[in-house]
Amino acid sequence: MPLTPKIIAACAIFAWANTSFSQNIRMETPQNVISLQSSGSVEVQQDLLMITMNTTKDGADAAAVQTQLKTALDAALAEAKKVAQPGQLDVRTGSFSMYPRYARDGKINGWQGSTELVLEGRDFARISTTAGKISTLTLGQVSFGLSREARAKVEGEAQAQAIERFKAKASEISKNFGFSSYSIREVSVNANDQGFAPPRGRMEMMQAKSMSSDAPVPVEAGRSTVVVMVNGSVQMK
Repeated sequence: MPLTPKIIAACAIFAWANTSFSQNIRMETPQNVISLQSSGSVEVQQDLLMITMNTTKDGADAAAVQTQLKTALDAALAEAKKVAQPGQLDVRTGSFSMYPRYARDGKINGWQGSTELVLEGRDFARISTTAGKISTLTLGQVSFGLSREARAKVEGEAQAQAIERFKAKASEISKNFGFSSYSIREVSVNANDQGFAPPRGRMEMMQAKSMSSDAPVPVEAGRSTVVVMVNGSVQMK
C-alpha cells in the first residue's frame, strides 16, 4: 500500500513528538546527586522491667494437666493483682500450651502443658517483690527496656544529632567535589532503640528464686541506646 501524504505527515509528527519526549526526559534527569546516611544516638538508663514466670505440668490425663495449670496460674494472678497498678506493675498472662507425649510405639501415653504470667512496669521494687511472693510459678526470664516516656525524652536529642551530621556530611562531600552548596532532594528519619535487653538465663533465675521462698527477685537495670537514622539524597550545586 503506497504511503499517502497524510500518513507521511502523521509519522513525522509522531517521530518529532517521541524525540521531544526523550529529550525532556534527559533534560529532567537530576545531575550531581549523592545519597547519604547518618545517625545520632543517646544512651539512657532503662526504666522498664519485665519478669516472666511459668510452670510445666504433665500427666496421663489432658484435662487433669489443664486443671493443674489453671490452678497454678489463677493463684499467681490473684497474688499479683493485689498490688497491680497501671504503668507501675501491669499483669498479663503469657503463652498457654498443651501437647501430647508419645511412647515408643507412637501412641499417646500422656500430656504436657505449660503456662506463663508476665509482670511488667516501672516500679522495680513492687515487681520483684511480687515475683518473690508467687509460689505456684517459677522464674523464667528477666528483661529490661525503655518506657515510651523515657524514649521520647531522648529521641529528640538523637534526632538533632543525626540531622546535624547529615548536613555536615552533605556540605563536606559537596566541597570535596568542588561544589559550593547543596539542596536536599529527599530525606527520611527513623528512630529505634535496643528494646528489652537479653533476658537472664533460666538457671540463674532458679538460683535467685531458691534463695528464699518469698524474697524479692534481685534485679539491676542497665542502659539502652536510642538511635535515630537519617537517610536521603542531596543535589550538589
